[in-house]
Amino acid sequence: MNHTAQDHVILVDEYDQELGLMEKHEAHKKGLLHRAFSAFVFNSNGELLLQRRAFGKYHSEGLWTNTCCSHPISGESIVDAGKRRLGEEMGFETQLTPTFNFIYKAELDNGFTEYELDHVLIGISDETPHLNTSEAMSFKWANLSDIKADMVNNPAQYTVWFRIIMNEHFEELTSSIAHESL
Repeated sequence: MNHTAQDHVILVDEYDQELGLMEKHEAHKKGLLHRAFSAFVFNSNGELLLQRRAFGKYHSEGLWTNTCCSHPISGESIVDAGKRRLGEEMGFETQLTPTFNFIYKAELDNGFTEYELDHVLIGISDETPHLNTSEAMSFKWANLSDIKADMVNNPAQYTVWFRIIMNEHFEELTSSIAHESL
């Protein structure tokens, strides 16, 4: 099988030091720590752009999540990876600012394990997304308190990493947003 750079993840230690590359599905099957990012794009009203992951994704299909998330490719900065995937998934570009990172490990719905050092990026845009429907089936803008309330009532409708960020890193997220020019 011929693999591209996007088929691999960067394995890291808990200090984000690179340990090597591994095919993406293999790393998720083995539950190995790898580098990832989660982009949160807000509009001028302070609402977060959510995407609903497309059916056919290799995990977490059909679930609501933050604006964009993925893995950088070898040699690519977190910010460049965020901008690349934002364009590929949501069809627009904006400045992204690295804010904080955290490590989480979670079993997924298909025998895969997410074990990621996740870098959270914040952006501001009033662009209307032009979805790549193989990545995202729909989008909506919502304020964080409404999202948090819905997560309490409907947790299974959201990706595990998005729930972790909203439930365990909410203060870091909101303080990061306050530093951006909303």
